[in-house]
Amino acid sequence: MTQADITIVDYGVGNVLSVARAVTQAGGRPNLSSDPAEIARAERLILPGVGAFGDCIQALRARPGLEQAIRDFAASDRPMLGICVGMQVLFDVGEEFGEHRGLGLIPGRVRAIPATTAEGQPQKVPHIGWSPLSIPDHRSQGWADTILAEIHPGDSFYFVHSFTAWPDDPTHRLADTFHGGQRIAAAVVRGNITGTQFHPEKSGRLGLQILSTFVNAGGEGTFRPF
Repeated sequence: MTQADITIVDYGVGNVLSVARAVTQAGGRPNLSSDPAEIARAERLILPGVGAFGDCIQALRARPGLEQAIRDFAASDRPMLGICVGMQVLFDVGEEFGEHRGLGLIPGRVRAIPATTAEGQPQKVPHIGWSPLSIPDHRSQGWADTILAEIHPGDSFYFVHSFTAWPDDPTHRLADTFHGGQRIAAAVVRGNITGTQFHPEKSGRLGLQILSTFVNAGGEGTFRPF
C-alpha cells in the first residue's frame, strides 16, 4: 500500500514532532509545513495546537497566506483534522483571555469548562487525564464512516484542556466525554473537517488507530477504517 502524505501545519505552536511521529507509526508520511502553497496542494491536513486559543490563532495569522490556505483546503473536501487547540480554532470565537476570532469553519464558540460539577460542587480545571468517549444521542448511525469508525463507546483518550467547544449545531458533535458530570465535546465533525479535543498522538494504541483511519481516509470526507 502506498503511504499517504499527511501535511502537518507547523506554525510555531503545538507538539508537531509528536504528531509527526504518531503519523509515521500510523502508516502515513508526515510533512511539516507553514508554506501556503504546500498546504494548498496537501493530500490530507492536520492542524495541531497547544496553549491558549488567542496565542494559537495569532501565531497562525502572523504567517502571510497561511490562514487563507487552510480555509481553501477546508473547502476542498479533502480530509482535515484539528487536534486540541487546533480543533478549537476551527470555531467562530474563543473566549480564553478575552474574545478571539477563530477560523469560522465550524459555527460555535469555545468556552471555559465549568468550575463546578453537575451537582454544583467545585471541580478541578483543567481537565487532565484519560476519559472515555460516548456517542451523542443524535448520532443514530454511531461513528460509522468517521475518524472514530474503529473506536467503541467507553474507549478512553488523553485530554488536557481548560476550555471546551460548543457547536451551534449539535449535529456537529461527533463524540462527548464528561468532566464532573458536565458534557464536553470530545470530537466534532462538519463534512470533511474533524476535530479532536483529546490528543490521539498521546493516547496509545487507540490514538494511533484514529490516526490510521485518518491516514486512510477516502475522498469527500469519507473514511476507510484501517
